[in-house]
Formats: sequence, structure tokens, C-alpha cells
Amino acid sequence: MSTLSPLPLLLAQAPDDYAKPVSSLSPKYFELLEQNSHIIYPAIAILTLVLIAAGILQAWRTQDLDGLQKNEFKRAIVNELRRNISGMPGDLLAKSVGLDRLKTNRLLEQMQNEGLVVSHTNSQRLTVWRVRGAAPEAAARRY
Repeated sequence: MSTLSPLPLLLAQAPDDYAKPVSSLSPKYFELLEQNSHIIYPAIAILTLVLIAAGILQAWRTQDLDGLQKNEFKRAIVNELRRNISGMPGDLLAKSVGLDRLKTNRLLEQMQNEGLVVSHTNSQRLTVWRVRGAAPEAAARRY
């Protein structure tokens, strides 16, 4: 009785010049990726970040009003403020003009920088906007 296992006999019969099957050969582009992965993958990451940043900037620009719309809303704001000479808060002004509150406040700040409107904060901590020259300035009032 032999206690030898058949495994060493099978290994001895195997040919020494083993070749990989044709299906397991890797194509050239896999070799290119493996050899240049330190360049290709960071380039893909940078391209992805650039595309994301471009999308964010483009979305940010589309939310801004163009020049003609700004002028129309500025005219509507001035007309509304002329109707209410004592002034109006920004929220009520936004409702009456039909524009978003944040965009209205941005327009009002631009108009204040241009010298068209003035603002003051009342005792209720509410910013009231009015047309410049419609009522006496706060510094010129005498009690």
C-alpha cells in the first residue's frame, strides 16, 4: 500500500512552459491606464471639479436679473415708493412689485448706492425705504 498522494505525480507531468490563454491577455488600453494612472486619474478629477464649478457659476448667473429687467423693476420700485412718500419696508415693497424679497433688497441696495433711494431703520428694527428727496432728510429734521 502506498501512502503517496497523486498530487506530486500530476505536478510532475505538467509542462514547464505554461502560456496564458488568449482570452486572458489584457488589451493595450488597460496597459496604458496602468502605466499612466498617476496622470490620468488626477486629470479626470480636475476635469470633474471644473465642470462642477462651471455648472455652479452658470446657475448663479441665471438667477441674476438682466439689465432690462433690473431697470423695469427699479422703475416699479420708484413708482411704488412715490405712492407711499413716507416709505415702505422691503418686504411690502417686494410683494407690491412682484419680485422675490432677496432680489428686491439687492436692487434697493444698488439703488441706494446710485443715490435713488434712502433707507433708515425704525424703532421696530425694520428698514424702511423711500425715494430720495421725497421727504426731508433725517439730518435736516428739526424738532
